Amino acid sequence: MIKDTIVDGFINAPHRSLYNALGLTKEELERPIIGIVSSYNEIVPGHMNIDKIVEAVKLGVAMAGGTPIVFPAIAVCDGIAMGHKGMKYSLVTRDLIADSTESMVNAHGFDGLVMVPNCDKNVPGLLMAAARLNIPTVFVSGGPMLAGRVDGKKRSLSAMFEATGAYAAGKIDDAKLREFEEKVCPTCGSCSGMYTANSMNCLTEVMGMGLKGNGTIPAVYSSRIQLAKHAGMQVMECVRKNIRPRDILTKEAFENAIAADMAIGCSTNSMLHIPAIANECGIEIDLEHVNDISERTPNICHLAPAGPTYMEDLNEAGGIYAVIKELIDAGLFNGDVMTVTGKTMSENVADCDVKDPEVIRPLDNPFTKTGGLAILKGNLAPDGCVVKRSAVAPEMLVHEGPARCFNSEEEAIAFIYSGKVQPGDVIVIRYEGPAGGPGMREMLSPTSAIAGAGLDKDVALITDGRFSGATRGASIGHVSPEAVSGGTIAYVKDGDIISINIPEYKISLKVSDEELAERKKTMNIESNKELTGYLKRYSKMVSSADKGAIINV
Repeated sequence: MIKDTIVDGFINAPHRSLYNALGLTKEELERPIIGIVSSYNEIVPGHMNIDKIVEAVKLGVAMAGGTPIVFPAIAVCDGIAMGHKGMKYSLVTRDLIADSTESMVNAHGFDGLVMVPNCDKNVPGLLMAAARLNIPTVFVSGGPMLAGRVDGKKRSLSAMFEATGAYAAGKIDDAKLREFEEKVCPTCGSCSGMYTANSMNCLTEVMGMGLKGNGTIPAVYSSRIQLAKHAGMQVMECVRKNIRPRDILTKEAFENAIAADMAIGCSTNSMLHIPAIANECGIEIDLEHVNDISERTPNICHLAPAGPTYMEDLNEAGGIYAVIKELIDAGLFNGDVMTVTGKTMSENVADCDVKDPEVIRPLDNPFTKTGGLAILKGNLAPDGCVVKRSAVAPEMLVHEGPARCFNSEEEAIAFIYSGKVQPGDVIVIRYEGPAGGPGMREMLSPTSAIAGAGLDKDVALITDGRFSGATRGASIGHVSPEAVSGGTIAYVKDGDIISINIPEYKISLKVSDEELAERKKTMNIESNKELTGYLKRYSKMVSSADKGAIINV
């Protein structure tokens, strides 16, 4: 207990004087002190309600006999950062969040933690911190946004980016673009499709670190406030029973996360974050094993951008617990794992059923017989790359075409908007990897421009960068090794034929080994951009994407 080391005894009188300055009473200091890590800010739409969530958590902690203390975590809005240099600062914040949370907790000492994240990198960043610190911890997210409506159909942020591409292609006018702009994001919350934020909040629930509904209860529902109160109460149970993150985040829990990922069609970014969180637990995730799990796990949910349903629909259909129950019953999920409830996952989901078989399909009638993600390998990506195959049109699962090479996202976007892209092309964007970017920017703008122009069933895009969960189409990211490290992607030339076979997990550059060897002698690797500050340090320390873009120490 914190009071044993920081509060009690004459030697801690100076500490007590500072607690006194905070207005804490003797009675409060005699209770377990619970840190509440709040990612609230006024720039991220997914976080504008988190102050309400935090107040509810505080009440829950106090009701259960604890003393809540709030401190902050940063968060970047990937949508606002998209398409410019700001996106270089998105992935890199994951490690800043983990490091700063570690610093705050170890500097001040807490008996337990409630993490309150919501958007793309602060969910995995706080999961990394929880695993590293290993004190009783419960997660409760800010919740997903409700879908917007345009032309009588539900819409989300991915539709907005694609509308921008349609406008550039002359397919919609100013008035329609403005209508999308005003309607696709109607409430606070993490954007309403199965994008990275919602993927990671759902996987937090899957791994047992959050309570039922953590990933799916909409941000504006009162039940989200009730969930937050219960999270505050539950962390006190975890403190009393000494249930710690590494009791929960086991190898089996990570394999469960991958299986659920395949079933619900999560963002490709999960293939960066799951290995990084596992690394904090001393567990290595073999990407080859991801395909094994994918082969036996059907994709039973098609949320935007893969399909026409949204997080609110998944919530009404039974939520993540209903999906887990289906997987456990089929022997595809280990239900014996521990969770923050103090019960096994099988016990948690025992009474949960699917309420809408069109949103959560039966395993014998899936959208596809294999999982939502695939890891491809070949001479273009010897260490692997990743694609969200559940969002790829059937006619693009096998594709071969000429490369169109660009050394930055900006160059590629300019080319796409110029109208010069031809059906069959394979757009290659390099020097955007973890070290080469640095920061591994998301490529939602170019993929949306392609989709908005109606070319997503004809054109593939390959990068050593990454994609937003809002991306659809034959978009293949995380190419490893990356260009700046001398990966094959650095030596592709315009017109080279690239072959993609997603069902067979293959990707290849149709250039002979001899020709590649000659190119490596004559073609220069681009040096990193002029870097300063955090990006300079990050580029020197970050691992390749196939290792989770973790910081090497």
